[in-house]
Formats: sequence, structure tokens, C-alpha cells
Amino acid sequence: MAKPSATPVRTYTVSLGCPKNRVDTERLLGALGSNMVPADSVDGSDLVLVNTCGFIQPAIEESIGTILDVVGEASDVATETGRKPVVCVAGCLVSRYGQDLMSGLPEVDLWLNTEQIGLWPAMAAEALALNLPGDTPRNLSTGPSYAFLKVSEGCSHNCRFCTIPSIRGPHKSWPVDFLLDEARLLADQVSEIIVVGQDSTAYGSDLGQGNDLPALIKGLAAIPSLQWLRIMYLYPAGLTESLLGLLRDTGAPFLPYFDIPLQHAHPDVLASMGRPFARDPDKVVDRVRSFFPDAALRTTFIVGYPGETDAHFEALMDFVRRTRFHHLGVFPYWAEEGTPAAAMDNQVPDEIKLERKDRLMELQAGISAEILEGYVGETVPVVIERESDEWPGLYVGRAWFQAPEVDGVTYVGAPPDTRLKLGDILDVEIEKADTYDLSGLV
Repeated sequence: MAKPSATPVRTYTVSLGCPKNRVDTERLLGALGSNMVPADSVDGSDLVLVNTCGFIQPAIEESIGTILDVVGEASDVATETGRKPVVCVAGCLVSRYGQDLMSGLPEVDLWLNTEQIGLWPAMAAEALALNLPGDTPRNLSTGPSYAFLKVSEGCSHNCRFCTIPSIRGPHKSWPVDFLLDEARLLADQVSEIIVVGQDSTAYGSDLGQGNDLPALIKGLAAIPSLQWLRIMYLYPAGLTESLLGLLRDTGAPFLPYFDIPLQHAHPDVLASMGRPFARDPDKVVDRVRSFFPDAALRTTFIVGYPGETDAHFEALMDFVRRTRFHHLGVFPYWAEEGTPAAAMDNQVPDEIKLERKDRLMELQAGISAEILEGYVGETVPVVIERESDEWPGLYVGRAWFQAPEVDGVTYVGAPPDTRLKLGDILDVEIEKADTYDLSGLV
């Protein structure tokens, strides 16, 4: 017999990988009802949920290690108490290696792959013997400063290094009305909404009229309680003059922060990667800066892609020097099983990949330090995220050009005997700049 929906369910959750996974976790827990009570550990929980990442080898190893840890802890709890929590493993790793995982880990009670994402609440409720409560808001895990708004599933591009289309399937957008309903609830709880999707600029390309990115942006910007709006994963080909003009005309709450996953700068490497945009990233950067001269730019690059020569890499270094990104992520190429790039000739040795990563990050460290030094003496809006553990009166926040979980932070000192409210956006006078972080006073 199913339990009443008000019965507390103590839930220990681990959400690995990208923000899109976090949204899946929050939507699932929300759908199970307001009675889902966070637990600090496997011991004492009724449900253990691990939402996995299976994108590249390090993420796979982290996911498997986490599963093994929670399975072992759940078995210990069962031995000590005679009561084992329901262990649920979800997400990309299940979609990629589900059969192998299931045969090797019979201790897991429920497996949820991404093809079944619409059925996750019903499947989890059945495993827990719960009645689903009906429509319920997301169970946020990010605090009062921000929340992610996942606008689409999957990807229809054919980048030769990427496993996402085979794991998550082709691009599929959520309808504008659904997203705006969720966003209104989020905006009542947080200061900032961050739009995420595998390719946010492709949003609505699979839907009918009125369900496109301009319609979504206009709807989000019209939410009275929303203070900041940030859009991540903006593919270069989608950053058209029309879209940039709309964003410029939108103004607040939109933040002129552009996260553009370029992956490389040399046309030969981009062509080999099968990247879905023109082979000249300088044009993309120039186009953005023609509309937003003071934009904060973030990107990611892959080094050591098959066939990447010293000359290709030096061209990438030159591009970074002249572009001067606010934020930059660098990843050594991983030959992922099943991708065309894994079968290519001219694989680059691991030691060269790592050496190139270190050189590029060293270059970026200097650029970042110089950019941040330019904010010293300025007053910058900062969202307050949490109290620092370092000393009383010190808080950790983010300036408008710092996205959560991937960029640096701003340390904020409060006046004596003053407690700052988490989630508030305050004017902070910047007094010090480090390589990636700022410090200032309210």
C-alpha cells in the first residue's frame, strides 16, 4: 500500500556533472512532494539518489566511485539496523552503460535513464511506495541567490568528440509556457535565474511559432521579481545580430555575460571537430562586442584534439591573448568510446595534452588578474551567497560577471554588527583583486 503523501521521506542526494543534471534532480524531488526532507548522509535516509554524469572518462570514474560508496554505506546501514534505504541511480551514466551497471550492481534498487525522464517521478514513487502529490514546484538545492532554468534536452549537433547526442538524444525544447510558469516560481525564491541547455541558442527550433528563444527571453524579462537573468551555453552560430539586438534592447534583468563554448580557435581543428559554426571565432567575439562593448566573455577549449599540431595550439594561444576572456575553462581531449574522434589517427600523447592545458591556463591566469585589477576602486553589484567560514562578518558572493560553480567569487566584508541577507544584491566597493577572485566592502 502506498504511503500518504505527507509522510516524511529523508533523502540523501548527490547530483554530479552539469547544472542540467541538478535541475533534473530538483524537478524529481519536487514532483515527489514537499515531504522530501534532506538527509546529511546515507545513514538515516529513506532514499539515496545519485544523479550521474557520463560525459567524459573523469566524470564516469567519479560517478562510479560515488555509486560504489553509497551502495557500501547503504549495505552497512542495512546490516546495522535491518533497514536498507532505497538506492536510486539516475542520469547520463545509466543511459550510456545501463546494462553493464545493472548486472554489476544488483544492490541498486532503481535505475533511471534519461530516455525515461518524464517517468522518473512515477518510477521513484513506486519504489518508495508513495502517492504522487500532483503538480509541485522544484525542490531547490542552490540557496536564495540563483536557480538554473533548463530549457531543453539533448543535442542535434554532430561534434565528433561529443557523447551527448548518444546519451541524451536529439534536441528537444520545453514549451515557453511551462518554462515561464517554473521561472515565476523560481524568481520568488532566488535573485538570479540562469538559462541552461546543451545549446541555448537552439531553444525552440523544434517547436512551433511563439516557442522560440526571443519569446522566452521576453517572457523571462517581464517577470517583476526577477533581478538577474543569465544565459549559458550560447553556441556561436546562434549568436546572430537579431538575437544580440534583442538582448541589448531587453536591458535589465539580462546580464551582458556571454558563455560561448568555442572549443578551439584554429579553423583546421574546428573543421575536424565538426563544430556547427563558421570557422572564424574572431567574428563571433567581434559581433558580441559590437552590441555589448563591456561584455564579460566566458568560453571553454579542448586541447590535444587528434591532429592538433604545435602550430594549431599556438594559434589558440594567440587567440586567447587578443580576446582577453573574463573566464576560461580548458580540458584535455578524452577519446570517448563510440565517438568518431576516438577512431581518428594522430592522437596526441597525454603528456602533451596536459602541458598544453597548463600553458593555456597560465596565460589565462595573467589575463584574469589584469581584468579583475581593473575593478579595484569601482562599486560593483554583488549577490550575497553564503557566510564565509574564514571569519565573522565575511561573506561570499558573486559580481554580475561571475557565474556560479564555474567562475571566481567576490568576498564581501560587512560593517561591524551587521548581518547581510543571503540572496540580496548589494553595491560593493572593490578593494582587492586576486587571480580569479575579488574582495570588497559593503
